[in-house]
Amino acid sequence: MKKLLLAALTLCAFAGSATAVEYKAVRDLIRLPDANGKQTNQHGDVAISSKGEVYVSTMDEKAGVQVFSQDGKFLRNVPGAPNDFHGFVIRKDKDGEFIYGPRVNAMSIVKLTLDGKTVLEIPGSAIPDQFKNAVPANTKKNAKGEIAKNPDEGKRILRMTAMDVAPNGDLYVTDGYASDYIHRFDRAGKYLASFGGKKEPYGFKTLHKIAIDTRFTPARIIGVDREGRRVVHVSLEGEFIGVIMKDMLRPAAVAVQGDYAAIGEILGQVTVLDKAGKVVATFGTNAVAEETANNKMGPDRWRPGVVNAPHGVAFNERGDIFVSEYSLFGRVHRFNRQ
Repeated sequence: MKKLLLAALTLCAFAGSATAVEYKAVRDLIRLPDANGKQTNQHGDVAISSKGEVYVSTMDEKAGVQVFSQDGKFLRNVPGAPNDFHGFVIRKDKDGEFIYGPRVNAMSIVKLTLDGKTVLEIPGSAIPDQFKNAVPANTKKNAKGEIAKNPDEGKRILRMTAMDVAPNGDLYVTDGYASDYIHRFDRAGKYLASFGGKKEPYGFKTLHKIAIDTRFTPARIIGVDREGRRVVHVSLEGEFIGVIMKDMLRPAAVAVQGDYAAIGEILGQVTVLDKAGKVVATFGTNAVAEETANNKMGPDRWRPGVVNAPHGVAFNERGDIFVSEYSLFGRVHRFNRQ
């Protein structure tokens, strides 16, 4: 792979009366190591620990979560971490610092120590079936023109894609690849409620990722409705508050720090919103349509400071933004706040 130069361009745009914030691309920070001697399939997320270490989830059987320094040096794998964390977060509580994530294939929710020990697992069966999608009947014909019965027809399934932890310890999980409901549990994993879904007033069309928006009192949920192309607010009790931003480039990831929310748009852009919902920065914009929302763009097509398919975003302590891609080759960017 050709050595990537530092991006010289400061990438910034703003709208309305919002105060602009500048971010500068450092470089393609991380090319994920090949734990199995093959390319690293990355369809996950990125999170930063309190020590500043960068955690990245992958679909690698032997390295489901990999850990790097902030300058991109590989440090270790998290032993035993699942390889189906589509979205995850790192949060601290009185007992320490933990990884929280739903398993998109295994249909469960787990809490791990940073060294991979499972301290809580919530099975999908804890969620009432009425809030789950049913596997539809098979409609495809075989070579004989017959339609074979799907043995899983009618089975209730979950495809949970992201979660976060409220200030009181409650857990909120989005079923973004299935029902679009948000499921709420207490800190011990007891099921409390479900809300959201595809019907009004929510009208979600793939509530892909969520975060607890601590910029408000009380805190609320900020969510990216990917196919609805909008960012929304929902109360922690499930009331639909409203749309923050619409007509986005298929927003797929969200993180909150201080006054700002970073939104990763899978059609090739990152946008930062202030508390009032005003755009204070856009960067990484990719104007080549065939390169966006595409996980097949190899390193020979990468351009410093230009994103292909943002799928995870995270802030470090000083406000720099890390962006993980939807990529067969494993790619993480870093954009430094100026």
